[in-house]
Amino acid sequence: MQQQSLNLFHIPFKEIFTRIKEEMPTYEYDYGKHIIKLKDDNHEVIGFLRLPLHLVIDDSLKIIDDDNLVLYLSIESGNAAIVVMEGKQMIYHTTFSAYMTRKKQGFSQIKYLKKKGKSRAGSRVRLAETIEFFENINTTLTTLFEDYDIARIALSCNTTLIPYLHQSKVPCPFEKKDDRLYKIPLHIPQSNFTNLEATVKKLMAPVLFYIEEHEGAFKGFTHKS
Repeated sequence: MQQQSLNLFHIPFKEIFTRIKEEMPTYEYDYGKHIIKLKDDNHEVIGFLRLPLHLVIDDSLKIIDDDNLVLYLSIESGNAAIVVMEGKQMIYHTTFSAYMTRKKQGFSQIKYLKKKGKSRAGSRVRLAETIEFFENINTTLTTLFEDYDIARIALSCNTTLIPYLHQSKVPCPFEKKDDRLYKIPLHIPQSNFTNLEATVKKLMAPVLFYIEEHEGAFKGFTHKS
């Protein structure tokens, strides 16, 4: 089954939700993934609407707020970026870098130590950089969480790096299973400001995803009333 997508940036949110209520047999809002699951008469999911994080709704699709405060965090070996958005306005951004990758092999010091367990001088330098890298990230995060009332945390981070974020000497200001966490559903080629900003812009628009064979059920979304 092939999945299709449709950007609904041109349709006001209230109109989108009205169409869902009128045209879809059943629907269900998923807070964690911040999507509305769209179901057929048999309660089978035939599509979903991905919502921008700055928009807050309840289970009945009532708009609570459209100016949510969201922190976007992208981390990879040696690079990280943070962007804070208030609604559609960027109010903060910064980046981090560290010498964590072995140049010849091209993989991170963390993965290298797990495979080889080496402790040569170069490895120790990279490990020290790794520790400082996550301490710097958490120091900045702590300040941001103190200064702003962060409503959602959008994260893009390899699973091998998550423990280093949460086991740093400088505590991470949110838990691994924080209710506010949102896994960024787009691939970020490199964790720098340019790529994270581009990702945030893409996530600003509501996007409809549906199974091609059920395209007829979504005709109402292809034009503006």
